[in-house]
Amino acid sequence: MKFFKLILLFCLFSITTTLLAQTGALKGFVYLSKTGEPAIFTNVSLKGTTFGTATDENGYYILSRIPLGKYTIVVSSIGYDQVTEEVEITKKGQIVSNNLSIKESTISLNTVTISAEKQEAQSTVRMSVTRLTPKQIRKMPAIGGDPDLAQYLQILPGVVFTGDQGGQLYIRGGSPIQNKVLLDGMVIYNPFHSIGLFSVFETDIIKTADVYTGGFSAEYGGRVSSIMDIKTKDGNKQRLSGKISASTFGSKALLEGPLTKPKAVGQGGASFILSYKNSFIDKTAPALYDYADTAGLPYSFNDFYGKVSLNGSNGSKASFFGFNYNDEVNYPNVTSFNWNEYGGGMNFVLIPARSTTLIDGTIAYSSYQINADENNIAADVTDRQSLINGFNAGMNFTNFKGENQSKFGFEMLGFKTDFSFKNSVKQLVSQEQNTTEIATYVQYRYNFGNLVFEPSLRLHYYASLNTLSPEPRVGFKYNITDNIRLKGAGGLYSQNLLSATSDRDVVNLFYGFLSGPDNLQDDITNEDGSTTKVKDQLQKGQHAIFGVEFDLTKNININLEGYHKWFSQLTNLNRNKLYEDKTENDAIPDALKKDFIIETGKAYGADISIKYEKKQTSIWAVYSWSYVDRWDGIQNYNPIWDRRHNINLVGSYGFGKDLVWTFDARWNIGSGFPLTQTTGFYENLTLQGDIGQDYQNTNGELGILYGGLGKGRLPWYHRFDISLKRRIVLTENSILEVTGSITNVYDRRNIFYVNRVTNERVNQLPFLPSIGASLTF
Repeated sequence: MKFFKLILLFCLFSITTTLLAQTGALKGFVYLSKTGEPAIFTNVSLKGTTFGTATDENGYYILSRIPLGKYTIVVSSIGYDQVTEEVEITKKGQIVSNNLSIKESTISLNTVTISAEKQEAQSTVRMSVTRLTPKQIRKMPAIGGDPDLAQYLQILPGVVFTGDQGGQLYIRGGSPIQNKVLLDGMVIYNPFHSIGLFSVFETDIIKTADVYTGGFSAEYGGRVSSIMDIKTKDGNKQRLSGKISASTFGSKALLEGPLTKPKAVGQGGASFILSYKNSFIDKTAPALYDYADTAGLPYSFNDFYGKVSLNGSNGSKASFFGFNYNDEVNYPNVTSFNWNEYGGGMNFVLIPARSTTLIDGTIAYSSYQINADENNIAADVTDRQSLINGFNAGMNFTNFKGENQSKFGFEMLGFKTDFSFKNSVKQLVSQEQNTTEIATYVQYRYNFGNLVFEPSLRLHYYASLNTLSPEPRVGFKYNITDNIRLKGAGGLYSQNLLSATSDRDVVNLFYGFLSGPDNLQDDITNEDGSTTKVKDQLQKGQHAIFGVEFDLTKNININLEGYHKWFSQLTNLNRNKLYEDKTENDAIPDALKKDFIIETGKAYGADISIKYEKKQTSIWAVYSWSYVDRWDGIQNYNPIWDRRHNINLVGSYGFGKDLVWTFDARWNIGSGFPLTQTTGFYENLTLQGDIGQDYQNTNGELGILYGGLGKGRLPWYHRFDISLKRRIVLTENSILEVTGSITNVYDRRNIFYVNRVTNERVNQLPFLPSIGASLTF
């Protein structure tokens, strides 16, 4: 604890000295006049100077180290009228607060003088991160009537999605358990529904979504592969508004408005937002999609989210939020699943009056439980259930000094895991454990001419394991020219959670959690036959990523990145367990009696993306090449998400008078995933009786003989989706949108699974037309 206190004192000293050295600063918020919502990623500059920045996800901006004098603030953003206002800094150390608002432009502007996106690209590293907004998500084909975050994530560089049905997200070699998902700072344990077209996040409540596919800074921790940080918007502060929609897939409703109306835009007030989403495709499928495979479309889910925001006149605010998500799915003669996820919490942003420091924090609780009922008589594992619940809390302190920035904070997590299942020889594997984690971090951003340098350090203490993990990380960017930038990032990462998923599942939907087990082997057998002593129970990873950004023209951007992730210690369920780990079995090798095994692995590859944006046309092309493997002490194998090639082409085009028509399209092709094949069957005698049991007359169960782990390959996957949307303006605030879409236009028969016992093949989504309508008011 003394070490943590020293780090905290060092950070406070750094911020204090930064404040004393400043000449003058200008800070504030930019809001949207129509709703009172923050105007995110908006350009703010001082006319006739080189001082400029972009607002963050709170609409906050700060310009520091400004010489004394009079200036004109210029606020500009595509689609909004430019705003100017006079300000004056009269004395050294003065911090002027100035909030502004922008109105939607009545004229269509094709260009803007300063690009906030390019300015940020030149002054920050932001390695291997994609920032999404609802505007971008809506450029995807609106499957089921509405575009969804889950559909957009599938096209990101380095991201692999395992299928239309029951798909999970794998990011640059990392499994779903190695991807941390945050909603308003709260940990979300399963962000996707059973049908892979939809996430639990309603598009209309999302403000921003940052997806870090690797090399992330010390601000984030507790995962060894990637981060997804999603922030929701506040409710409309000016008037009661909402949206209702329905399609052949499901329906949704949103309502938002002021609780107390502010005197003027940006002058405090309170607001709320509520959203509800449900699926009834399991009910409509028999009538509309009866040609789907024998499994049908057996999915149903319900989502609810609510938030209340209290805003101060200086931009400080506090929000209280809660959610409840649930799913049910039943695959005939294979398995059925149901899960429920709920939680709530609060977050805040504090803006001290005489400081360039921004303080934010979160306190939250969330719970996730999943149950699996195996209907397959030859299931490899049965009777599975997993529960994880707990809290997370943290605070961050960000200080701005010109283009430089310092940030430090702390985080605390406490959670309980409860997991159990029976393996193929009916041996019970179970674990119930309480875990606590405490972390602190410090990070800096320095701009040295054309070089941006971002060192950071995270100290993550796993209390239940009594293990401290020091994790240094670094990122850099070098602006070769105004249009070409080199970049790189890397560091050390750790986590305690592991997955309760079986790699032999026919339908891989059981997304369970365990904390670091204490039932591990003492040594790791390496691929060369040598052994390494197990020092602790943490899972560990190291990242190294390098890339180049190239602005070919003002409308075309190219991004190329190569990465290598080393997983020096991973924990997995022991698929080879035959004996109980008891004293009488001391002579039995650990590989045959431990509940869990330690694996090592690596993931490397390259991603290239090309973006074209001009007026009403948007085109995005992404190609990813990757390789993933694991070593379990006995064999080297490729996990089920190892896809060698993946291509996505996405286009969006607006046309007609006032661009009331929009056509969107997406084509995806990917090489086949690894498959553990079935080579035969046998009678499995469990022999659970006493020594005198009559094994000759005992009826056994059907057992499966498996081929080499992951040695087979599924066929290539490809699918083409389109949607056409018509926008009808009814009144100033009322808009009707009608959307028609087709999933799998040319009816490609992509394989979903094959029943290991009956050899019956079930395919992914077939040719699937849908129509939907939404009314915004």
